[in-house]
Amino acid sequence: MDHKLNILFLHAIVITMQGKGVGIIEDGAVGIKGDQITFVGKSDDAKGYTAERVILAENKVIMPGLIDAHIHSGDGLIRGVSQDLNNWMQHGIWPFEQVLRQDEDAVLKGSLMNIMEAMKAGTTTFCDFDTPMTKIVENHIQLGTRARVCELISELPKESKTGIGELYEFDPAEGNAKYKRNVELYEEWHGKANGRITCMFGPQGADMLSKELLLEIKNTADKLQTGIHMHVSQGDREINQMIQRYGKRTIPFLDEIGYLDTSLMAVHLTEATENETRFLAKTGAGMVLCSGSIAIIDGLIPPSAAFLENSNRLALGSDQAPGNNCNNMFNEMKFTAILNKCKAKNPSVFPAWKVLRMATIDAAHAIGLGDEIGSIEVGKKADIIMVDFTQPCIAPIIHYPVRNVVPNLVYSAKGSEVEMVIIDGKVVIDNYKVISVDEKKVVSDAQQAVLRVSKATGEPFSRIPDTPLREMMNNEEL
Repeated sequence: MDHKLNILFLHAIVITMQGKGVGIIEDGAVGIKGDQITFVGKSDDAKGYTAERVILAENKVIMPGLIDAHIHSGDGLIRGVSQDLNNWMQHGIWPFEQVLRQDEDAVLKGSLMNIMEAMKAGTTTFCDFDTPMTKIVENHIQLGTRARVCELISELPKESKTGIGELYEFDPAEGNAKYKRNVELYEEWHGKANGRITCMFGPQGADMLSKELLLEIKNTADKLQTGIHMHVSQGDREINQMIQRYGKRTIPFLDEIGYLDTSLMAVHLTEATENETRFLAKTGAGMVLCSGSIAIIDGLIPPSAAFLENSNRLALGSDQAPGNNCNNMFNEMKFTAILNKCKAKNPSVFPAWKVLRMATIDAAHAIGLGDEIGSIEVGKKADIIMVDFTQPCIAPIIHYPVRNVVPNLVYSAKGSEVEMVIIDGKVVIDNYKVISVDEKKVVSDAQQAVLRVSKATGEPFSRIPDTPLREMMNNEEL
């Protein structure tokens, strides 16, 4: 046995996520060699090991990196432009999106800032669902993140003139171009960067593509043995479109065309009934819950409790900056626990340990990477974060007669306590600082880009009649 390691953590509180709970080891040690975890155990049992870097981690928590199973990183520039209103899409974000998506440089600068924000708060794996992903993926390469990426495919025209409640117009040429970009993404990037980059297919939603294109995407994904990342029952907007176009709701329609199986990551389920959700869970499909985003956009709490009755393939996602205002999985864990307790009127549901699993090992299984990441086990990829429990917002540490470490991670941590991030065995954040980029320049570049985007949005924004956003801004100025 090779006892020479690259990195060795000693005297840490190690949250392994092994077993049915969280698998805590007090005074624990974790060893890394190359891109893999090669030792997990008590510090006393690591005495025979040497390492290039030994980290004494008293009062620190070593745990698996967090997984953001649904993020639109390309929306990073338009944080905070569409909040506190009904018809979030039509009355708020569309004018900004239509301008932003014509400025590729702005999309990329916002994406880089967004990914960096999340990584600094302990996210190591991203399921990034955006366009142009063939360019956005290079941000993940630069920052060193693990990414499961797909191109956002829809047949909606570049400039939508559809009124609220009207049936969407489709542009087949637009949909086909996006589908081809997803194929090119797979061919160019799948398995690259030592396997850190893997590709899926990303139909935006069953209401935003024709049945013919949905079937073509499914056929290609099955042939390539990769997954499908897709919004499902994401709001009453979608359900209304599906009933108008097909005479049935989304989940029965997807079942009819063969979409409900283990390859599907179904995002949101905002408007799914509990019975539809139970049915989807039984098919083996995974669910991605974006608690903060859906609460802000729709004021709703998706039926994740019904999903958990039949499956543990439940992951958490941050969604996008204009619909959530942050991309921070500690925020998502807290929101998920609290909102579901309120929905059930029962403080015992969605306990901290279970929600932590939703951001780590259960998420890994939900996105199809459960054999590689999500827990601290020998042979798994070294995607690890170190959280500083000497920070006042999560201190002190109590081990007896109860442990407070996991509740404090879920209910107290902000993400700023993440001191070190390791992905694929490489240190990407050290002493709270990102190694691969100049953080201030990333933010400055994003600020310059958004000035350009916001100026150009003025004219299309002015064409929205009686928008509540304009009234809200006028009230703020009173």
